[in-house]
Amino acid sequence: MFTNPEQFANATKALFEFQLETFNTLTNRAVQGVEQVVALNMATAKSNVEDSLAAGKALSQAQDPKAAMELAASHVQPGMAGAAAYNQQLGDIIGEIREEFTRAADAHMAEAKSNLSALIYDVTKNVRPGSENAVQIVKTAIDNAFAGYEQVTKATKEAVAAVEAQIAKASAMVEQGTAKAPKK
Repeated sequence: MFTNPEQFANATKALFEFQLETFNTLTNRAVQGVEQVVALNMATAKSNVEDSLAAGKALSQAQDPKAAMELAASHVQPGMAGAAAYNQQLGDIIGEIREEFTRAADAHMAEAKSNLSALIYDVTKNVRPGSENAVQIVKTAIDNAFAGYEQVTKATKEAVAAVEAQIAKASAMVEQGTAKAPKK
């Protein structure tokens, strides 16, 4: 076992502090991402309201129904382009968040494995005879914890990829609509 309890306490404390730092970093980035999405939504909403008001004013000043239809048709293309730009910006924000989460998760995983490997080595190098089963149980528990952590990390990456795929699909649909929209 550890030659003194302080070694175990220091190793555990360092691992806990690293986990807390990683969690704090990821939380801050998630909040920044939400702020970016909210800012994007607000800017998009403001732009849409301004465009709608301008279109409504132009439509109200149209001389006849044909001119009103032409004006309405001329506003379809910019609206579709705006939706495509919105989807692109949203995809960029989510992509940045995914990259940072992946980097942080990978760094955390490598650091945790390194610390736990050192901890296991320290624990097992001075095992008293007859304690081999207890050590094996601890090793198995640690391996299972890492397997669970890797599974959660994999599921998170897959969820983010699914969101990105949906954004890409929506962007493609908007781009198709933009291409088919009547041009002035």
